[in-house]
Amino acid sequence: MQCIILAGGRGSRLNPYTQILPKPLFPIDGKPIAAVLVHQLQSAGFDEIIMCLGYSADLLKVYFQDGSRFGVPIRYSVETDPLGTAGPLGKVNDLEDNFLVVNGDELTTLDFRALYDHHLTMQADMTVAAQNKTVSTSVGILEIMDGRVASYSEKPTINYWASMGIYVIKKWVLSLIPENKRFDMPDLVQQLLNEEARVVSFESRDLWFDIGTIADLEKAKEEFKDLKQFNGGRLP
Repeated sequence: MQCIILAGGRGSRLNPYTQILPKPLFPIDGKPIAAVLVHQLQSAGFDEIIMCLGYSADLLKVYFQDGSRFGVPIRYSVETDPLGTAGPLGKVNDLEDNFLVVNGDELTTLDFRALYDHHLTMQADMTVAAQNKTVSTSVGILEIMDGRVASYSEKPTINYWASMGIYVIKKWVLSLIPENKRFDMPDLVQQLLNEEARVVSFESRDLWFDIGTIADLEKAKEEFKDLKQFNGGRLP
């Protein structure tokens, strides 16, 4: 099984910290986020990792090298211009018929093997890991149709499904990605829906953090401080 780790972004929401260190190398329990992720993937049975790099590519290469010390081969695909979150996939060679895609700053206890197996069972073209989120609003919400108020809800609680930024993809899907052009995952999902491809969800209740700010990072560190197991394997 193969996994592509997307680790080429600049992490601009975390400036100026990411001017020194790329976000995948930010430490959690003394180890970089991406190192925790690589360990999880190896424990889940993935036998090759491809890192898509851009910003600070050399730092990430120096840290991970060929993957020997992590027990899983690692190779690299480097973009010269930013290609978004889906564009880099089109530059990766020698992919299997199905492969996992995950952001290099993912911090989660998701069972990656269960996600992959679900994708195969469902015979999906793409499987999206998703979590149910709840947002409490502090204002009244109006539904307006043709300038008229159709409904009014006072401070409602809104439920929605959030993409975790983790996918399993069938190889043919890469044919939909334009060459050398910025193209993001939402663009790819929408293109698949337009093509009436089989896009399914994998619903997760696992711990998951979108680390966009230093406050998010500190909260994640606190949550994971006493957690010793990640999907059957220990922290590296």
